[in-house]
Amino acid sequence: MFMSISTTGSAESPATDLGFLLHKHPGKVQRFTTSHGEAHVFYPEAGDELCTAALLLDVDPIALVRKGRGKGRGGSPDFALAQYVNDRPYAASSLLAVALRTVFRSAMKGVCQARPELPELARPLRIALPAVPANGVGEGGGPEMVARLFEPMGWRVEAEAVPLDEAFPEWGESRYVRIELAAESVRLSDALHQLYVLLPVLDGAKHYWVAPDEVDKLLAAGEGWLADHPERALITRRYLSRRWSLTRAAMERLELARLAEADDREVEEIDNAVADEPDETAQEIPGAPTGTAPASGNPGNPGNPESPEAPATPGKQPSLAEQRRAAILAALRETGATKVADLGCGQGELIGALLKDARFTGILGVDVSVRALRVAARKLRLERLPERQAARVTLAQGALTYTDARLKGFDAAVLCEVIEHLDLPRLPALESAVFGSARPGAVVVTTPNAEYNVRWESLPAGAVRHADHRFEWSRAEFRAWAERVASAYGYTVELRPVGPQDPEVGPPTQLALFRTAASTDTGTAAGTTTDTAAGTTATTADTDTTTATTTPTPEGGEPR
Repeated sequence: MFMSISTTGSAESPATDLGFLLHKHPGKVQRFTTSHGEAHVFYPEAGDELCTAALLLDVDPIALVRKGRGKGRGGSPDFALAQYVNDRPYAASSLLAVALRTVFRSAMKGVCQARPELPELARPLRIALPAVPANGVGEGGGPEMVARLFEPMGWRVEAEAVPLDEAFPEWGESRYVRIELAAESVRLSDALHQLYVLLPVLDGAKHYWVAPDEVDKLLAAGEGWLADHPERALITRRYLSRRWSLTRAAMERLELARLAEADDREVEEIDNAVADEPDETAQEIPGAPTGTAPASGNPGNPGNPESPEAPATPGKQPSLAEQRRAAILAALRETGATKVADLGCGQGELIGALLKDARFTGILGVDVSVRALRVAARKLRLERLPERQAARVTLAQGALTYTDARLKGFDAAVLCEVIEHLDLPRLPALESAVFGSARPGAVVVTTPNAEYNVRWESLPAGAVRHADHRFEWSRAEFRAWAERVASAYGYTVELRPVGPQDPEVGPPTQLALFRTAASTDTGTAAGTTTDTAAGTTATTADTDTTTATTTPTPEGGEPR
Protein backbone atom coordinates (compact mmCIF):
# COMPACT_ATOMS: atom_id res chain seq x y z
CA MET A 1 0.00 0.00 0.00
CA PHE A 2 1.74 3.12 -1.26
CA MET A 3 1.30 6.90 -1.28
CA SER A 4 3.64 9.76 -2.18
CA ILE A 5 3.55 13.49 -1.37
CA SER A 6 5.58 15.91 -3.49
CA THR A 7 6.23 19.62 -3.30
CA THR A 8 8.33 22.14 -5.20
CA GLY A 9 10.45 24.99 -3.91
CA SER A 10 13.40 27.29 -4.49
CA ALA A 11 16.69 28.17 -2.84
CA GLU A 12 14.90 30.72 -0.64
CA SER A 13 12.11 28.30 0.25
CA PRO A 14 13.50 24.80 -0.38
CA ALA A 15 11.20 21.89 -1.11
CA THR A 16 12.98 19.94 1.62
CA ASP A 17 10.92 21.96 4.12
CA LEU A 18 8.55 19.05 3.61
CA GLY A 19 10.80 17.12 5.99
CA PHE A 20 10.16 19.65 8.75
CA LEU A 21 6.41 19.52 8.12
CA LEU A 22 6.27 15.72 8.20
CA HIS A 23 8.78 15.46 11.08
CA LYS A 24 10.70 12.91 9.02
CA HIS A 25 14.30 13.54 7.94
CA PRO A 26 14.82 13.33 4.15
CA GLY A 27 18.16 11.57 4.62
CA LYS A 28 16.75 8.61 6.55
CA VAL A 29 14.50 5.63 6.00
CA GLN A 30 12.25 5.27 9.04
CA ARG A 31 10.03 2.43 10.16
CA PHE A 32 6.93 2.60 12.38
CA THR A 33 4.78 -0.12 13.86
CA THR A 34 1.04 0.19 13.25
CA SER A 35 -1.82 -2.00 14.42
CA HIS A 36 -1.84 -3.94 11.15
CA GLY A 37 1.72 -3.94 9.91
CA GLU A 38 4.89 -1.92 9.38
CA ALA A 39 4.90 1.58 7.91
CA HIS A 40 8.00 2.90 6.14
CA VAL A 41 8.72 6.55 5.31
CA PHE A 42 11.46 7.43 2.83
CA TYR A 43 12.29 10.12 0.28
CA PRO A 44 12.83 8.98 -3.36
CA GLU A 45 13.93 12.56 -4.12
CA ALA A 46 14.95 15.43 -1.85
CA GLY A 47 16.25 18.69 -3.29
CA ASP A 48 15.60 22.41 -3.14
CA GLU A 49 13.39 22.33 -6.23
CA LEU A 50 11.57 19.04 -5.74
CA CYS A 51 11.02 16.84 -2.71
CA THR A 52 8.95 13.66 -2.54
CA ALA A 53 8.06 11.74 0.62
CA ALA A 54 6.68 8.22 0.31
CA LEU A 55 4.65 6.17 2.76
CA LEU A 56 4.73 2.40 2.26
CA LEU A 57 2.43 0.34 4.46
CA ASP A 58 3.38 -3.32 4.64
CA VAL A 59 0.21 -4.99 5.89
CA ASP A 60 0.34 -8.43 7.49
CA PRO A 61 -2.74 -10.15 6.00
CA ILE A 62 -2.65 -13.01 8.51
CA ALA A 63 -2.59 -10.63 11.48
CA LEU A 64 -5.38 -8.68 9.81
CA VAL A 65 -7.65 -11.72 9.68
CA ARG A 66 -6.76 -12.76 13.22
CA LYS A 67 -7.68 -9.32 14.55
CA GLY A 68 -11.10 -9.65 12.96
CA ARG A 69 -11.87 -13.06 14.48
CA GLY A 70 -13.93 -13.64 17.56
CA LYS A 71 -15.13 -10.04 17.82
CA GLY A 72 -18.68 -10.43 16.64
CA ARG A 73 -19.68 -7.35 14.72
CA GLY A 74 -16.14 -6.01 15.16
CA GLY A 75 -14.84 -8.18 12.34
CA SER A 76 -15.36 -6.72 8.89
CA PRO A 77 -17.44 -8.87 6.53
CA ASP A 78 -14.78 -8.31 3.89
CA PHE A 79 -12.37 -10.47 5.87
CA ALA A 80 -14.96 -13.00 6.98
CA LEU A 81 -15.52 -13.85 3.32
CA ALA A 82 -12.06 -13.30 1.86
CA GLN A 83 -10.06 -14.68 4.79
CA TYR A 84 -6.41 -14.82 3.75
CA VAL A 85 -6.95 -13.60 0.19
CA ASN A 86 -7.95 -9.93 -0.03
CA ASP A 87 -6.77 -6.60 -1.45
CA ARG A 88 -5.96 -4.93 1.86
CA PRO A 89 -2.17 -5.17 1.56
CA TYR A 90 -2.25 -3.37 -1.78
CA ALA A 91 -5.18 -0.94 -2.14
CA ALA A 92 -5.25 2.32 -0.18
CA SER A 93 -8.18 2.18 2.26
CA SER A 94 -8.99 2.87 5.91
CA LEU A 95 -5.79 1.00 6.80
CA LEU A 96 -3.74 3.69 5.09
CA ALA A 97 -5.87 6.40 6.71
CA VAL A 98 -5.06 5.00 10.15
CA ALA A 99 -1.37 4.81 9.19
CA LEU A 100 -1.45 8.48 8.19
CA ARG A 101 -2.71 9.44 11.62
CA THR A 102 -0.14 7.21 13.32
CA VAL A 103 2.92 8.23 11.31
CA PHE A 104 2.12 11.87 10.55
CA ARG A 105 0.27 12.79 13.74
CA SER A 106 2.19 16.04 14.34
CA ALA A 107 1.86 17.05 10.70
CA MET A 108 -1.91 16.57 10.86
CA LYS A 109 -2.06 18.74 13.98
CA GLY A 110 -0.12 21.46 12.18
CA VAL A 111 2.72 21.45 14.71
CA CYS A 112 6.40 22.05 13.93
CA GLN A 113 8.57 23.09 16.86
CA ALA A 114 11.70 23.55 14.77
CA ARG A 115 9.95 25.82 12.22
CA PRO A 116 6.67 27.03 13.82
CA GLU A 117 5.78 29.23 10.86
CA LEU A 118 5.79 26.42 8.27
CA PRO A 119 2.49 24.59 9.07
CA GLU A 120 0.39 27.68 8.35
CA LEU A 121 2.02 28.32 4.98
CA ALA A 122 0.20 26.99 1.93
CA ARG A 123 2.42 25.39 -0.68
CA PRO A 124 2.14 23.40 -3.93
CA LEU A 125 1.44 19.72 -3.34
CA ARG A 126 1.08 16.66 -5.53
CA ILE A 127 -0.23 13.42 -4.06
CA ALA A 128 -0.09 10.08 -5.89
CA LEU A 129 -2.05 6.96 -4.96
CA PRO A 130 -1.45 4.08 -7.40
CA ALA A 131 -4.38 1.92 -6.30
CA VAL A 132 -7.50 3.10 -4.46
CA PRO A 133 -10.76 1.12 -4.32
CA ALA A 134 -13.57 3.39 -5.52
CA ASN A 135 -16.74 1.42 -4.91
CA GLY A 136 -20.02 3.14 -5.53
CA VAL A 137 -22.94 0.85 -6.21
CA GLY A 138 -25.82 3.24 -6.81
CA GLU A 139 -23.62 6.20 -5.82
CA GLY A 140 -21.48 6.71 -8.92
CA GLY A 141 -18.11 5.18 -8.06
CA GLY A 142 -14.88 5.15 -10.05
CA PRO A 143 -13.04 8.22 -11.35
CA GLU A 144 -16.26 10.25 -11.27
CA MET A 145 -16.57 9.81 -7.50
CA VAL A 146 -12.93 10.81 -7.00
CA ALA A 147 -13.58 14.07 -8.87
CA ARG A 148 -16.78 14.76 -6.92
CA LEU A 149 -14.94 14.36 -3.64
CA PHE A 150 -11.69 16.23 -4.28
CA GLU A 151 -12.41 18.92 -6.88
CA PRO A 152 -14.69 21.04 -4.63
CA MET A 153 -11.70 21.54 -2.30
CA GLY A 154 -9.51 22.97 -5.07
CA TRP A 155 -7.63 19.84 -6.17
CA ARG A 156 -6.90 19.13 -9.82
CA VAL A 157 -7.82 15.48 -10.15
CA GLU A 158 -6.32 12.90 -12.49
CA ALA A 159 -8.17 9.64 -11.92
CA GLU A 160 -7.89 6.61 -14.17
CA ALA A 161 -9.65 3.30 -13.72
CA VAL A 162 -7.28 0.35 -13.48
CA PRO A 163 -8.15 -2.45 -15.97
CA LEU A 164 -8.76 -5.94 -14.67
CA ASP A 165 -5.97 -7.16 -16.91
CA GLU A 166 -4.07 -4.97 -19.36
CA ALA A 167 -3.51 -8.00 -21.58
CA PHE A 168 -7.27 -8.52 -21.88
CA PRO A 169 -8.90 -5.09 -22.22
CA GLU A 170 -12.20 -6.72 -23.13
CA TRP A 171 -12.53 -7.83 -19.51
CA GLY A 172 -13.24 -4.25 -18.57
CA GLU A 173 -12.23 -2.10 -15.64
CA SER A 174 -11.61 -3.11 -12.07
CA ARG A 175 -12.96 -1.31 -9.01
CA TYR A 176 -9.56 0.34 -8.45
CA VAL A 177 -8.52 3.84 -9.51
CA ARG A 178 -5.09 5.37 -10.02
CA ILE A 179 -5.20 8.89 -8.53
CA GLU A 180 -3.02 11.97 -8.73
CA LEU A 181 -4.06 15.14 -6.91
CA ALA A 182 -2.43 18.53 -7.49
CA ALA A 183 -2.96 21.91 -5.81
CA GLU A 184 -1.03 25.13 -6.21
CA SER A 185 -1.60 26.33 -2.66
CA VAL A 186 -2.73 24.13 0.20
CA ARG A 187 -1.63 23.49 3.76
CA LEU A 188 -0.17 20.05 4.33
CA SER A 189 -2.27 19.48 7.47
CA ASP A 190 -5.46 20.19 5.49
CA ALA A 191 -4.42 17.76 2.76
CA LEU A 192 -3.71 15.00 5.27
CA HIS A 193 -7.05 15.52 7.02
CA GLN A 194 -8.88 15.30 3.71
CA LEU A 195 -7.09 12.06 2.82
CA TYR A 196 -7.79 10.66 6.28
CA VAL A 197 -11.54 11.12 5.69
CA LEU A 198 -11.85 10.41 1.98
CA LEU A 199 -9.77 7.23 1.61
CA PRO A 200 -12.26 5.11 3.59
CA VAL A 201 -15.10 7.02 1.88
CA LEU A 202 -13.84 5.91 -1.54
CA ASP A 203 -13.50 2.35 -0.31
CA GLY A 204 -16.95 2.42 1.28
CA ALA A 205 -15.79 0.11 4.10
CA LYS A 206 -13.63 0.10 7.19
CA HIS A 207 -11.44 -2.58 8.65
CA TYR A 208 -12.83 -2.01 12.15
CA TRP A 209 -16.23 -1.67 13.79
CA VAL A 210 -17.58 1.88 13.52
CA ALA A 211 -18.42 3.13 17.01
CA PRO A 212 -20.10 6.44 18.02
CA ASP A 213 -16.69 8.08 18.57
CA GLU A 214 -16.19 7.93 14.79
CA VAL A 215 -18.56 10.91 14.53
CA ASP A 216 -16.14 12.99 16.60
CA LYS A 217 -13.21 11.83 14.46
CA LEU A 218 -15.06 12.77 11.27
CA LEU A 219 -16.00 16.23 12.48
CA ALA A 220 -12.52 16.93 13.83
CA ALA A 221 -10.82 15.90 10.57
CA GLY A 222 -13.49 17.66 8.49
CA GLU A 223 -13.31 20.98 10.35
CA GLY A 224 -13.16 23.88 7.95
CA TRP A 225 -14.17 22.01 4.77
CA LEU A 226 -16.70 19.23 5.31
CA ALA A 227 -19.69 21.36 6.38
CA ASP A 228 -19.64 23.25 3.07
CA HIS A 229 -18.75 20.29 0.84
CA PRO A 230 -21.48 19.61 -1.75
CA GLU A 231 -21.09 15.85 -1.15
CA ARG A 232 -21.08 16.04 2.66
CA ALA A 233 -24.06 13.68 2.90
CA LEU A 234 -22.29 11.04 0.78
CA ILE A 235 -19.02 11.52 2.69
CA THR A 236 -20.72 11.24 6.06
CA ARG A 237 -22.76 8.19 5.10
CA ARG A 238 -19.84 6.22 3.66
CA TYR A 239 -17.30 7.26 6.31
CA LEU A 240 -19.67 5.98 9.01
CA SER A 241 -20.26 2.73 7.09
CA ARG A 242 -23.92 3.66 6.49
CA ARG A 243 -24.82 3.48 10.17
CA TRP A 244 -27.89 5.68 9.93
CA SER A 245 -28.08 6.79 13.56
CA LEU A 246 -24.47 7.99 13.48
CA THR A 247 -24.93 9.56 10.05
CA ARG A 248 -27.95 11.52 11.25
CA ALA A 249 -26.10 12.77 14.33
CA ALA A 250 -23.10 13.83 12.23
CA MET A 251 -25.23 15.64 9.64
CA GLU A 252 -27.03 17.58 12.37
CA ARG A 253 -23.75 18.69 13.89
CA LEU A 254 -22.35 19.61 10.48
CA GLU A 255 -25.38 21.78 9.73
CA LEU A 256 -24.97 23.55 13.06
CA ALA A 257 -21.31 24.16 12.31
CA ARG A 258 -22.18 25.55 8.88
CA LEU A 259 -24.81 27.91 10.29
CA ALA A 260 -22.54 29.04 13.12
CA GLU A 261 -19.70 29.79 10.71
CA ALA A 262 -22.02 31.71 8.40
CA ASP A 263 -23.17 33.87 11.32
CA ASP A 264 -19.64 34.14 12.76
CA ARG A 265 -20.82 32.64 16.05
CA GLU A 266 -19.99 29.66 18.19
CA VAL A 267 -22.12 26.53 17.85
CA GLU A 268 -23.11 26.79 21.53
CA GLU A 269 -24.57 30.24 20.89
CA ILE A 270 -27.08 29.05 18.29
CA ASP A 271 -27.87 25.65 19.84
CA ASN A 272 -28.83 26.96 23.26
CA ALA A 273 -32.59 26.48 23.20
CA VAL A 274 -32.41 23.63 25.73
CA ALA A 275 -29.91 22.33 28.23
CA ASP A 276 -26.86 20.46 26.98
CA GLU A 277 -28.32 17.17 28.13
CA PRO A 278 -32.11 17.23 27.68
CA ASP A 279 -33.98 15.34 30.35
CA GLU A 280 -35.15 12.12 28.76
CA THR A 281 -37.97 11.99 31.31
CA ALA A 282 -39.26 15.45 30.40
CA GLN A 283 -43.01 15.64 30.52
CA GLU A 284 -44.93 15.45 27.30
CA ILE A 285 -46.90 18.50 26.21
CA PRO A 286 -50.24 18.42 28.02
CA GLY A 287 -53.03 17.53 25.67
CA ALA A 288 -50.75 16.49 22.81
CA PRO A 289 -52.69 14.04 20.60
CA THR A 290 -52.17 10.39 21.39
CA GLY A 291 -54.44 8.84 18.80
CA THR A 292 -56.41 7.13 21.57
CA ALA A 293 -59.02 9.84 22.02
CA PRO A 294 -62.59 9.03 20.93
CA ALA A 295 -63.83 10.33 17.63
CA SER A 296 -65.96 12.84 19.44
CA GLY A 297 -65.66 14.24 22.91
CA ASN A 298 -66.29 17.11 25.23
CA PRO A 299 -65.08 20.48 23.96
CA GLY A 300 -62.57 20.74 26.75
CA ASN A 301 -61.16 17.23 26.37
CA PRO A 302 -57.42 17.67 25.73
CA GLY A 303 -57.25 14.25 24.09
CA ASN A 304 -59.60 15.32 21.32
CA PRO A 305 -57.54 16.68 18.42
CA GLU A 306 -60.45 18.88 17.32
CA SER A 307 -61.02 20.50 20.70
CA PRO A 308 -59.55 23.85 21.76
CA GLU A 309 -56.72 24.02 24.23
CA ALA A 310 -57.67 22.69 27.63
CA PRO A 311 -58.26 25.47 30.18
CA ALA A 312 -55.89 26.03 33.04
CA THR A 313 -56.65 24.77 36.54
CA PRO A 314 -60.06 26.17 37.62
CA GLY A 315 -59.66 29.44 39.44
CA LYS A 316 -56.05 29.90 38.31
CA GLN A 317 -55.04 32.65 35.89
CA PRO A 318 -53.54 31.24 32.64
CA SER A 319 -49.81 31.81 32.32
CA LEU A 320 -48.51 34.39 29.89
CA ALA A 321 -47.26 31.57 27.64
CA GLU A 322 -50.77 30.08 27.52
CA GLN A 323 -52.29 33.48 26.76
CA ARG A 324 -49.73 34.03 24.03
CA ARG A 325 -50.50 30.71 22.36
CA ALA A 326 -54.21 31.40 22.57
CA ALA A 327 -53.73 34.81 20.93
CA ILE A 328 -51.64 33.26 18.14
CA LEU A 329 -54.24 30.54 17.52
CA ALA A 330 -57.02 33.14 17.39
CA ALA A 331 -55.06 35.16 14.82
CA LEU A 332 -54.39 32.07 12.69
CA ARG A 333 -58.04 31.06 12.75
CA GLU A 334 -59.00 34.54 11.55
CA THR A 335 -56.78 34.14 8.51
CA GLY A 336 -58.31 30.79 7.59
CA ALA A 337 -54.85 29.22 7.42
CA THR A 338 -54.57 25.43 7.21
CA LYS A 339 -50.83 25.09 6.54
CA VAL A 340 -48.74 26.80 9.22
CA ALA A 341 -44.97 27.13 9.72
CA ASP A 342 -43.78 27.66 13.30
CA LEU A 343 -40.44 29.40 12.76
CA GLY A 344 -38.21 29.05 15.80
CA CYS A 345 -40.46 26.34 17.20
CA GLY A 346 -38.29 25.57 20.24
CA GLN A 347 -39.60 22.57 22.15
CA GLY A 348 -42.90 22.45 20.29
CA GLU A 349 -45.48 23.93 22.67
CA LEU A 350 -47.23 25.89 19.91
CA ILE A 351 -47.10 22.87 17.59
CA GLY A 352 -48.87 20.85 20.28
CA ALA A 353 -51.63 23.44 20.36
CA LEU A 354 -51.89 23.46 16.57
CA LEU A 355 -52.16 19.66 16.49
CA LYS A 356 -55.28 19.79 18.66
CA ASP A 357 -57.14 21.78 16.01
CA ALA A 358 -58.02 19.64 12.97
CA ARG A 359 -58.20 22.68 10.69
CA PHE A 360 -54.39 22.86 10.68
CA THR A 361 -53.63 20.05 8.27
CA GLY A 362 -49.95 20.85 7.64
CA ILE A 363 -47.56 22.03 10.36
CA LEU A 364 -43.85 22.71 9.89
CA GLY A 365 -41.62 23.34 12.91
CA VAL A 366 -38.23 24.92 12.18
CA ASP A 367 -35.48 25.59 14.68
CA VAL A 368 -31.72 25.98 14.49
CA SER A 369 -31.27 23.88 17.63
CA VAL A 370 -31.06 20.13 17.04
CA ARG A 371 -31.53 19.48 20.74
CA ALA A 372 -34.72 21.55 20.82
CA LEU A 373 -36.13 19.58 17.87
CA ARG A 374 -35.35 16.28 19.60
CA VAL A 375 -37.13 17.44 22.75
CA ALA A 376 -40.07 18.65 20.65
CA ALA A 377 -40.40 15.29 18.90
CA ARG A 378 -40.35 13.50 22.26
CA LYS A 379 -42.82 15.83 23.96
CA LEU A 380 -45.20 15.72 21.00
CA ARG A 381 -44.98 11.90 21.01
CA LEU A 382 -44.56 11.92 17.24
CA GLU A 383 -43.30 8.34 17.13
CA ARG A 384 -46.49 7.13 18.80
CA LEU A 385 -48.99 9.13 16.79
CA PRO A 386 -51.16 7.39 14.18
CA GLU A 387 -49.79 7.72 10.67
CA ARG A 388 -52.38 10.28 9.53
CA GLN A 389 -51.83 12.42 12.61
CA ALA A 390 -48.04 12.25 12.43
CA ALA A 391 -48.14 13.15 8.74
CA ARG A 392 -49.47 16.59 9.71
CA VAL A 393 -46.19 17.53 11.40
CA THR A 394 -42.68 18.00 10.03
CA LEU A 395 -39.72 19.12 12.13
CA ALA A 396 -36.72 20.58 10.32
CA GLN A 397 -33.44 22.21 11.26
CA GLY A 398 -32.78 25.57 9.68
CA ALA A 399 -31.70 29.16 10.21
CA LEU A 400 -34.32 31.85 9.63
CA THR A 401 -31.76 34.34 8.35
CA TYR A 402 -31.31 32.36 5.11
CA THR A 403 -33.77 31.75 2.31
CA ASP A 404 -35.16 28.23 2.46
CA ALA A 405 -37.37 26.62 -0.17
CA ARG A 406 -38.97 24.48 2.55
CA LEU A 407 -40.70 27.59 3.96
CA LYS A 408 -42.59 28.40 0.77
CA GLY A 409 -46.23 27.50 0.15
CA PHE A 410 -47.60 28.02 3.68
CA ASP A 411 -50.77 29.94 4.45
CA ALA A 412 -49.27 31.43 7.59
CA ALA A 413 -46.01 31.59 9.54
CA VAL A 414 -45.46 32.28 13.23
CA LEU A 415 -42.47 33.98 14.86
CA CYS A 416 -43.31 33.47 18.52
CA GLU A 417 -40.74 35.21 20.76
CA VAL A 418 -38.06 34.83 18.09
CA ILE A 419 -36.98 38.18 16.69
CA GLU A 420 -35.54 39.42 20.00
CA HIS A 421 -33.01 36.55 19.92
CA LEU A 422 -31.34 37.95 16.78
CA ASP A 423 -28.69 40.62 16.69
CA LEU A 424 -30.28 43.73 15.20
CA PRO A 425 -27.96 43.73 12.14
CA ARG A 426 -29.25 40.21 11.30
CA LEU A 427 -32.93 41.18 11.48
CA PRO A 428 -33.14 42.40 7.84
CA ALA A 429 -31.94 38.96 6.71
CA LEU A 430 -34.84 37.33 8.59
CA GLU A 431 -37.28 39.84 7.10
CA SER A 432 -36.07 39.02 3.60
CA ALA A 433 -36.16 35.25 4.16
CA VAL A 434 -39.64 35.19 5.72
CA PHE A 435 -41.58 38.12 4.24
CA GLY A 436 -39.72 38.26 0.92
CA SER A 437 -38.69 34.74 -0.08
CA ALA A 438 -41.12 32.45 1.79
CA ARG A 439 -43.94 35.03 1.63
CA PRO A 440 -46.79 33.26 3.45
CA GLY A 441 -50.28 34.76 3.29
CA ALA A 442 -50.05 35.82 6.94
CA VAL A 443 -47.30 36.20 9.51
CA VAL A 444 -47.87 36.36 13.27
CA VAL A 445 -45.05 37.92 15.31
CA THR A 446 -44.93 38.19 19.09
CA THR A 447 -42.22 39.87 21.15
CA PRO A 448 -41.86 41.25 24.70
CA ASN A 449 -43.01 44.78 25.46
CA ALA A 450 -39.97 46.38 27.08
CA GLU A 451 -42.12 49.03 28.80
CA TYR A 452 -43.81 46.31 30.85
CA ASN A 453 -40.50 45.16 32.36
CA VAL A 454 -40.87 47.63 35.23
CA ARG A 455 -43.75 45.49 36.48
CA TRP A 456 -41.47 42.45 37.01
CA GLU A 457 -40.49 42.70 40.64
CA SER A 458 -37.63 40.23 40.22
CA LEU A 459 -36.18 41.87 37.08
CA PRO A 460 -33.35 44.38 37.69
CA ALA A 461 -33.83 47.79 36.13
CA GLY A 462 -32.61 47.91 32.55
CA ALA A 463 -32.29 44.11 32.28
CA VAL A 464 -33.96 41.99 29.59
CA ARG A 465 -36.26 39.07 30.36
CA HIS A 466 -33.97 36.35 29.02
CA ALA A 467 -30.19 36.14 28.90
CA ASP A 468 -30.26 35.44 25.14
CA HIS A 469 -32.43 38.44 24.23
CA ARG A 470 -30.41 40.83 22.07
CA PHE A 471 -33.00 43.59 22.37
CA GLU A 472 -36.51 44.26 23.67
CA TRP A 473 -38.71 46.89 22.06
CA SER A 474 -41.18 49.42 23.38
CA ARG A 475 -44.60 49.59 21.77
CA ALA A 476 -43.52 52.53 19.61
CA GLU A 477 -40.39 50.72 18.44
CA PHE A 478 -42.32 47.56 17.59
CA ARG A 479 -44.94 49.60 15.72
CA ALA A 480 -42.25 51.37 13.68
CA TRP A 481 -40.61 48.07 12.74
CA ALA A 482 -43.92 46.41 11.85
CA GLU A 483 -45.03 49.34 9.67
CA ARG A 484 -41.69 49.40 7.86
CA VAL A 485 -41.76 45.66 7.13
CA ALA A 486 -45.39 45.74 6.02
CA SER A 487 -44.71 48.63 3.65
CA ALA A 488 -41.53 47.07 2.26
CA TYR A 489 -43.05 43.65 1.51
CA GLY A 490 -46.66 44.49 0.62
CA TYR A 491 -48.46 43.43 3.81
CA THR A 492 -51.02 45.07 6.06
CA VAL A 493 -50.32 44.86 9.77
CA GLU A 494 -52.53 44.87 12.85
CA LEU A 495 -51.06 45.32 16.36
CA ARG A 496 -52.61 43.56 19.32
CA PRO A 497 -51.88 43.28 23.05
CA VAL A 498 -51.35 39.92 24.72
CA GLY A 499 -51.76 39.55 28.47
CA PRO A 500 -53.15 41.94 31.08
CA GLN A 501 -53.26 45.54 29.93
CA ASP A 502 -51.54 48.03 32.21
CA PRO A 503 -52.90 51.57 31.73
CA GLU A 504 -49.40 53.04 31.95
CA VAL A 505 -47.03 50.54 30.31
CA GLY A 506 -49.34 48.38 28.19
CA PRO A 507 -49.36 44.55 27.93
CA PRO A 508 -46.42 42.24 28.71
CA THR A 509 -46.39 40.87 25.12
CA GLN A 510 -47.16 42.59 21.83
CA LEU A 511 -48.44 40.80 18.73
CA ALA A 512 -48.40 41.86 15.08
CA LEU A 513 -50.60 40.14 12.49
CA PHE A 514 -49.26 40.72 8.97
CA ARG A 515 -51.48 39.82 6.01
CA THR A 516 -50.98 40.10 2.27
CA ALA A 517 -53.53 42.00 0.25
CA ALA A 518 -54.82 38.70 -1.16
CA SER A 519 -55.41 37.19 2.29
CA THR A 520 -57.20 40.08 3.99
CA ASP A 521 -60.87 41.00 3.65
CA THR A 522 -60.52 44.46 5.17
CA GLY A 523 -59.30 46.20 2.07
CA THR A 524 -56.71 48.09 4.12
CA ALA A 525 -53.85 49.48 2.05
CA ALA A 526 -50.51 47.73 2.32
CA GLY A 527 -48.37 49.14 5.09
CA THR A 528 -51.35 50.43 7.10
CA THR A 529 -51.39 49.69 10.82
CA THR A 530 -54.50 48.84 12.80
CA ASP A 531 -54.57 48.88 16.60
CA THR A 532 -56.96 46.41 18.15
CA ALA A 533 -58.29 46.17 21.70
CA ALA A 534 -56.58 49.27 22.96
CA GLY A 535 -58.49 48.90 26.19
CA THR A 536 -58.22 46.01 28.63
CA THR A 537 -59.12 42.97 26.56
CA ALA A 538 -56.59 40.43 25.24
CA THR A 539 -56.89 39.59 21.55
CA THR A 540 -58.11 36.04 21.87
CA ALA A 541 -61.51 34.45 21.83
CA ASP A 542 -60.41 31.75 24.24
CA THR A 543 -58.73 33.72 27.01
CA ASP A 544 -60.20 36.73 28.82
CA THR A 545 -57.61 38.69 30.76
CA THR A 546 -59.83 41.53 31.98
CA THR A 547 -60.22 39.81 35.36
CA ALA A 548 -56.50 39.48 35.97
CA THR A 549 -55.54 40.72 39.40
CA THR A 550 -52.00 39.41 39.62
CA THR A 551 -48.84 40.20 37.67
CA PRO A 552 -47.53 37.26 35.59
CA THR A 553 -44.13 35.88 36.42
CA PRO A 554 -41.11 36.79 34.26
CA GLU A 555 -40.63 34.63 31.18
CA GLY A 556 -37.07 33.41 31.96
CA GLY A 557 -37.45 29.72 31.18
CA GLU A 558 -41.16 29.80 30.40
CA PRO A 559 -42.25 27.65 27.44
CA ARG A 560 -43.29 29.37 24.26
